[in-house]
Amino acid sequence: MTRLTFLGTGGGRFVTLTQERSTGGIYLEDGYKVHIDPGPGAVHALRRNRIDPTQTNGIMISHCHPDHYANAETLMEGLNTGRLGKRGFLIASHSVTKGRGKVGPAISQYHQEKMEKVITLEPGNRFEIGRLNGTATPAFHSDPDTVGLRIETGDGIISYVADTELRDEVIEAHKGARVLILATTRPLNARIPNHLSTEDAAQMAEAIKPELVFLTHLGKKMLKEGPRKQTRWIQERSGVRTFAAEDDMQVLIRSSIEVISRRRNRRYRIRPFNPQEQENGAEKVEPDIEKT
Repeated sequence: MTRLTFLGTGGGRFVTLTQERSTGGIYLEDGYKVHIDPGPGAVHALRRNRIDPTQTNGIMISHCHPDHYANAETLMEGLNTGRLGKRGFLIASHSVTKGRGKVGPAISQYHQEKMEKVITLEPGNRFEIGRLNGTATPAFHSDPDTVGLRIETGDGIISYVADTELRDEVIEAHKGARVLILATTRPLNARIPNHLSTEDAAQMAEAIKPELVFLTHLGKKMLKEGPRKQTRWIQERSGVRTFAAEDDMQVLIRSSIEVISRRRNRRYRIRPFNPQEQENGAEKVEPDIEKT
């Protein structure tokens, strides 16, 4: 079984500052334990979810903006607490590990040298560490080195689309994903450069046809407009089951997928993917979600 925990579902400078939603990133467990984009609030979110940061195997960072990396060095120290020698891995964009121009590096040489392995990603690069395999995907953001992540788990492909404008290259890179996580900062009719909006998320969902889409990295305007309103709009247009992720939400991925909302005290079981049902459109979305 593969487990995802949304340690934080906020994004952008205003939500990062107010912590209206945490910006703690995503925790992936599939044999290895990996913390993706540990921004401000990550350390507290780990404690809140009773996750021991000293047991994490590695950290992945999509780009050099503080809402994606600010707690990383603290967590890298934690990987090596009480141990001799180097331990853990860092997989990150060029801007995070090396810097480019006025951007980065985000992680000091001191902390990078604590890691057993440091991998710098460019779009198209594959990474293989133990059971963790995947590919860096293209992104089009104000940090030009930003990458997305296409991670191959024992329960299918999980794709994380970090901050980016929508381009055909981004869509193509994530086809075949079973679970699609989209950093969707802006709501309907509020698109801005370098970020995905609700309209973009619907277009990606319709083109990729994953079993399940999660919206995360929600900005101030998105929260004001209402994330659930956005997910309904995406489902109606794409026919793909869509959740607005919540802080501390867990996703258990097996032959079926179970979504646990602690905030709403509900569990949702998503039946296995049926391409024939998917072709029938949005009417089939809601019946495929069983509340337990």
